[in-house]
Amino acid sequence: MSQPVPVPQGLPMERDAGPFDPPRHLTRLRETRPVSPLVFPDGHEGWIVTGYDAVRQLLADTRFSSRQDIGVLHLPYETPGMPVPTEPSPQIPGLFIAMDPPDHTRLRRRLTGAFTVKRMKQLEAHIIDVVERQLDELARLTPPVDLVKEFALPVPSLVICELLGVPYADRESFQDNAAQFMVKDQSLDEKMAAYGALTTYLAELVTSKRAAPGEDILSDLAGQEDLTIEELTGAAFLLLLAGHETTANMLALGTFALLEHPEQLAELRADPDLLPDAVEELLRYLSIADVFFRYATEDLELGGETIGEGSTVLVSLLAANRDPRRFDNPDTLDLHRKARGHLSFGHGIHQCLGQQLARIEMRAGFEGLLRRFPALELAIPAAEVKLRTDMNIYGVHELPVTWTETAR
Repeated sequence: MSQPVPVPQGLPMERDAGPFDPPRHLTRLRETRPVSPLVFPDGHEGWIVTGYDAVRQLLADTRFSSRQDIGVLHLPYETPGMPVPTEPSPQIPGLFIAMDPPDHTRLRRRLTGAFTVKRMKQLEAHIIDVVERQLDELARLTPPVDLVKEFALPVPSLVICELLGVPYADRESFQDNAAQFMVKDQSLDEKMAAYGALTTYLAELVTSKRAAPGEDILSDLAGQEDLTIEELTGAAFLLLLAGHETTANMLALGTFALLEHPEQLAELRADPDLLPDAVEELLRYLSIADVFFRYATEDLELGGETIGEGSTVLVSLLAANRDPRRFDNPDTLDLHRKARGHLSFGHGIHQCLGQQLARIEMRAGFEGLLRRFPALELAIPAAEVKLRTDMNIYGVHELPVTWTETAR
């Protein structure tokens, strides 16, 4: 019989099982108590959910609120220089990821038409063209090069800028501010400065689009007069941040994972038809957007535990996606696996709006990269790759790679 795992004191964050696996303590927690108490650094007695079934149930239950303005936001990790919150955070207009129905429904409904499967499929040829142009740029460089800077970040940034109508020339500014905002232990002043700079820029942008609309998603939204500039700014912030941060990290970390699993990589090179399943498996295996917050609006039962009203509840998608009760040999990267049903895009009303776009970008990105660079390899030992354990979206800060030949 397994020994009970002590109640965690804060969120286990160190990647002590390897760069692609959950922290060992999270894995032990899922095995012994998939819905577990968690003592936050500020003393709050909340919960962490790691089991697949419990995570899926929680994400589908809107009594677990996504709002941050109905209770104090308890952070699960130490934040040097940031004061401990004593009051709820104000709701940010337009930031529908942190809303519940009916506010969430009203705003999200405005965007669903822009991200339909049909519309994304129509963009596929253009996205492939973006990827190929970026690979042309990469091939002109003398290795070693940083794959994050030269490929993984530019591709989704180019795509989301064009879709939203954000000038790509402004990318360095918004990428820098987005990165500052995503650092876990950044001071409150630094976070707010980055957020303020980004939202000021976006407010000016959506205001200009309301006056002179173009052929892009932000212009479409700006044309809806019942949406305020503040709501448009919040929605633009979320779409821009999610639209480049997540896919960029999947492309970089996914490449790292493939290079570290040469047998799987060889199979994918030999059979490109594996690509759709490979993308789903990489999404499951890596789960870069891992931890999400919910707030219990009443006493609730979950996984045999009673979660009290007012509790902050953390959800670990990474732990859930590695649950052996749902996936056979879950810690094995298997590109033949049918990993549909993974939770990397979430579940329920907050399931990722841009998931079809992300899938197309990843399929095009991995296919092009492996075809054009058949001899791609790490330029440094794997242990020296700097991991983004300090960021809210996991990945690598840099991925130095080299090659000896290129192909068309």
